[in-house]
Amino acid sequence: MNAITATEFVTSADGTRIAFERTGSGPALVLVDGAMCYREFGPARSVAAELADGYTVYFYDRRGRGESGDTSPYSVQREIEDLRAVIDATGEVPFVMGQSSGAALVLEAAASGVPMRKLAAYESPFVGLRPDKDGHPRDYLAQLDGLLARGDRGGAVGYFMVDMVGAPRFVPLMMRMMPKVWKQLQAVAHTVPNDARVMGSSFEVPTERFSTIGTPSLIMGGSKSKTEMLTAQERIAGAIPGAKHEVLAGQTHQVSPKALAPQLRAFFV
Repeated sequence: MNAITATEFVTSADGTRIAFERTGSGPALVLVDGAMCYREFGPARSVAAELADGYTVYFYDRRGRGESGDTSPYSVQREIEDLRAVIDATGEVPFVMGQSSGAALVLEAAASGVPMRKLAAYESPFVGLRPDKDGHPRDYLAQLDGLLARGDRGGAVGYFMVDMVGAPRFVPLMMRMMPKVWKQLQAVAHTVPNDARVMGSSFEVPTERFSTIGTPSLIMGGSKSKTEMLTAQERIAGAIPGAKHEVLAGQTHQVSPKALAPQLRAFFV
C-alpha cells in the first residue's frame, strides 16, 4: 500500500482552496464526509485505510473545515463544485462514496450531472423534520443560525446532536468532558447549517430530482439504525433508477469501516 501523501490542494470554481489527500493504488475512489467531519476528525481516514490496497482513495476537507477555505456566501452548488474539483483532480471518472449528509451531497452532485463511475451512499439523513414538543414544525436552520450569530458554537453542536440527529441529551455533556474532541467539534460548528442546507428545507427525500440520477448507485443503511433512517434509504433507492439497496447487519449510523469496505469492494468493480 502506498503511504499517505502530504496535503494537496485544488481550487474550486469560486476560487476556494480545497485540501485533500490520496492514498493507495488502483482506480480512483473519492470519499465525502458528513456533518462536522474532516480529514483529522471523522471516518474518512479509516475508510481510506481499509480500501487503499485496491483503490487510489481521495478524501478531502469540505469547505470551512480543516485546511480548506470558506468563501462566502455558502450554497449547496458551491459544495457540489468543490466535489467536482476533487473529482477532476483524480484525472479519471472515479467511484464516489459519501456518509450521512456527505452521502446526500454525493446524490445531489450526481443529480446535477457530476460524472461518477458509480456512487455509494450510507444513510443520507432524509428523515423529515421532527416537530417540537408541542407538535409544531421546527425551523432547524433558523435555530442554528441564531445560536451561531450569538457566538454559541457549543450550543449549535448540542442542538445538532440532540434535536436534529436525535442523540440522547447527555451526549453533548459527555463530549464537553473530552476537551480535545469538544474543541474539534466547536471548531467546525459554523458548518452545520451548510449540512442542513444540503438536506433541504424539509429533510425529505427529493424523489423527483433523484429519479434523474443515471449513475449506478448503492444505497446503504445499518440494521440497528432508527426506523425513519432505514425508511429514508428505501425511499432513496426506490427513487433512483436501478439502484441497489443493502442493509448492513449490526450497524448503526456510525458504521464500522470494516463492515463498509466489503460492500464497497463488491460494488465498485
